[in-house]
Amino acid sequence: MKTNFEITFWKFIYGFAFVVVLPILLILWARATGEYVLLPMIASAQYGVAILLIGLLLMFMGVAAIILYGGGYPMNAFPPKQFVFQGIYRLVPHPIYLGFCLCCVGTAIMLGSRSGFWLISPIVILGCVALVEGFEKQDMKERWGAHAVISMIHLPTGEERPPSNSERVSVYLLVLLPWLIIYETVLSLGIPSDAIVAYLSFEKRLPVLEWTEIFYAGTYILVAAVPVFAKPARILREFSISGLLGTGCIILFFIVIPLIAPQRGFIPGGELGRILEWERGYDGAAAAFPSFHVFWAILAASAFARTYPSIRKLWYALAVLISLSCITTGMHAVIDVVSGGVVGWMCLRYKAMWERLRSATERIANSWKEWHIGSVRIINHGVYPGVGTFLGLSLVGTLAGQGSMGYVLIIAFSSLVTAGLWAQFVEGSPALLRPYGYYGGVIGVIIGGLFVYILDGDAWLLLAAFSVAGPIIQASGRLRCLVQGCCHGRPAPGFIGIRYIHPMSRVCRLAKLDNVPIHPTPLYSILWNIVIGIVLARLWFLGAAPNLISGLYLILNGLGRFVEEAYRGEPQTPIVGPLRLYQLMALLSILVGAVLTTVSSHPSVFAIRFDVVVLVGSLAFGVVTWFALGVDFPDSNRRFARLT
Repeated sequence: MKTNFEITFWKFIYGFAFVVVLPILLILWARATGEYVLLPMIASAQYGVAILLIGLLLMFMGVAAIILYGGGYPMNAFPPKQFVFQGIYRLVPHPIYLGFCLCCVGTAIMLGSRSGFWLISPIVILGCVALVEGFEKQDMKERWGAHAVISMIHLPTGEERPPSNSERVSVYLLVLLPWLIIYETVLSLGIPSDAIVAYLSFEKRLPVLEWTEIFYAGTYILVAAVPVFAKPARILREFSISGLLGTGCIILFFIVIPLIAPQRGFIPGGELGRILEWERGYDGAAAAFPSFHVFWAILAASAFARTYPSIRKLWYALAVLISLSCITTGMHAVIDVVSGGVVGWMCLRYKAMWERLRSATERIANSWKEWHIGSVRIINHGVYPGVGTFLGLSLVGTLAGQGSMGYVLIIAFSSLVTAGLWAQFVEGSPALLRPYGYYGGVIGVIIGGLFVYILDGDAWLLLAAFSVAGPIIQASGRLRCLVQGCCHGRPAPGFIGIRYIHPMSRVCRLAKLDNVPIHPTPLYSILWNIVIGIVLARLWFLGAAPNLISGLYLILNGLGRFVEEAYRGEPQTPIVGPLRLYQLMALLSILVGAVLTTVSSHPSVFAIRFDVVVLVGSLAFGVVTWFALGVDFPDSNRRFARLT
């Protein structure tokens, strides 16, 4: 039992670490990585200070509310006694985190720090989201139960009643305003060095029709009117969720696909032409594929068509005219318009899209098959990591260049061995079983990189290449997890969860969750790995430093894993204090990744250098991986003989 003095001491240390040490470390991190972030930056002491002060005010009001109404301090390790819904918490649910993120952004703008703005601030924002989703939300439910009261600023509910005024305002603050800020931020990056003009030859000769600006500019009015007139609340909620999903997808397209649409020239001949020319001053050739104009027009037309079904054809016709105006005003290429329409159509059907993905995941989860050849058993799930390893190592060998395949195989072998050792000694599996652990594999890659360095190989280049290929390898391994039932989730609502019914799955054999909907955590991991892989591949093509790519892989993977672990339900995973073991490992991954981003390394040079040696070596190790993870000897009592 700790004394009051000990509790007070540790509260002081905890508070000092977050209030003093963390900001200092972030500033030092930004300075140490400044040479690796070469993106354009608009420095403004005036705007930076304003954002910083707003952030500090939010943090102060949040801390004051917890002290006054919660009977404690804003510390996860020493939570307040009461749930707080007074003061600033009546307006926003997480004012301290929001304020801290604004402080980071404001400081970066004030000081003109490229790294602070483009690297540190986004990671801090993602870190705050991960902490809330991966720990605080669950901890608060366990501590105080589910609260029916929510803050004034929140997404509309799925009810059939009319939206409240606060819900209407919230759509502007949580959906449309963030979209505008993110869009303009990405636009400020300018035209990428490897930009490709999206226009087809015939499009370059199309005239600019000034009068169609009335439809192009009308998009803003149409979309801004949705929160005011759309009803019931369910429709406004679906508009909001579709908008957030589409914003994330399209921004990712902007970042990774360098298609641009230079504005076609024209001489203004009237008022609409002058408005078009003025509007072009706030737009640019980049951030055009897919077209946000088309995307938002489709979402708005759908919302109004369901609100006023008697004139639904009018709303859809307006969306078509807006889409055509993107071409006739010379602002977009045809491919921008088509892709914007596809994204809009898919996001409007996010429920159906998720159901198809969930159903496919459930089918894979119950697809266990095995074949016996004498004492040997072949399990079908081994093909997933086998193929994934083949593809991943082929990519690594291609990126690392000719003569690197021997080093690639050294790192791959080290990763496979340490993955097995990790699962044996950390998870405490029975000696006869042959499980594998992801973090053991990561440690193996690092150990293998050290061997490569000793052998005078380009360790940094290889680590960066493995980071780019890592999401492919891990995502394929997660397909195996689905079939085997490891890494499975805890019980979930039926429309989210998948059901296991195959008796060989660990979900049924060990967790006893037969036919119970559980979170498809391997699917969550696959989706996040797709995002990581796309971002890191783009950085490689742009010639980013290998240490930056390697560090970002560990950071982004750690952030996703921290959240994923909160939804897992394996009974054998150790709990350390308030966190699961792998949440602590995820935090360590983030820390190591941050350190790696500060270590000096030469820029990588992208060039496709694929040869037969890469193909043969990758195929051979893919077969080894398939055997290690999909073939066993179920009747043997030898060590590591069995997979299940």
